[in-house]
Amino acid sequence: MTGVPASAAGGSGASAAKPVRGGKPGGPAVRQASLWNVANLLTMVRLLLVPAFVALLLTGGGYDPAWRSLAWAAFAIAMITDLFDGHLARTYDLVTDFGKIADPIADKAIMGAALICLSGLGDLPWWVTAVILARELGITVLRFWVIRFGVIPASRGGKMKTLAQGTAVGMYVLALTGPLATLRFWVMALAVVLTVVTGLDYIQQAVVLRRRGKAAQARALAAPGKHDEPLLPAGAAPETEPVSGDGTLPGLGRAAGAAHEAGGGEVAPRQPVERE
Repeated sequence: MTGVPASAAGGSGASAAKPVRGGKPGGPAVRQASLWNVANLLTMVRLLLVPAFVALLLTGGGYDPAWRSLAWAAFAIAMITDLFDGHLARTYDLVTDFGKIADPIADKAIMGAALICLSGLGDLPWWVTAVILARELGITVLRFWVIRFGVIPASRGGKMKTLAQGTAVGMYVLALTGPLATLRFWVMALAVVLTVVTGLDYIQQAVVLRRRGKAAQARALAAPGKHDEPLLPAGAAPETEPVSGDGTLPGLGRAAGAAHEAGGGEVAPRQPVERE
């Protein structure tokens, strides 16, 4: 006789479910996507294309049509892979922490490098570069500002903005003349307008999302009785002191139970034990 109940000695331990790393207790493990998946490889290719694009664009003083055509090819590959890496990651469950960080960096790096180089060469006004880069960086900051309250989904206007920017910058990278040079001017004008309009719309959505999130938090804190009642596991009843059939109170013994009966049933209540 050890004095230890069989249930405490592990009678139910054989069938108890153990928590599985990466999943819910007792459930199947969650498969973690490998870092070296096709979506991340495409993102890495885009990151490597940034310095290659800059080198090709600036070779020969930045005005050699052949080198600029090669630079356009590098830029086009980077923009096309941008269409696929995110889609592949979401469709085939290849989302990783690296991809979440590297993908937006690659997007802004290739676009920012192209805009700065084109303005440095005198092909694109600096104010255009400033407007586009300020919008992209500002939206990135806004995402962190409201991330605790939710995520603002991509809009159709945002997708049109990305397409217009990529098309316009690609046309400026090429050494175009005549009507095509005039066309690229208007495509860039459209890209700038979409950049500003979608940026203002994103700011409005971010402010509304943050305001609603704060209002929901305030309502939760102001709800009566939510913070005064102790939290119990689902289905558990409050802890009580049962009385056995022979009048013995748990923890007092038979002698105390007899004193309880002799004294008219009045026994000083047990002091509650504080649990940390």
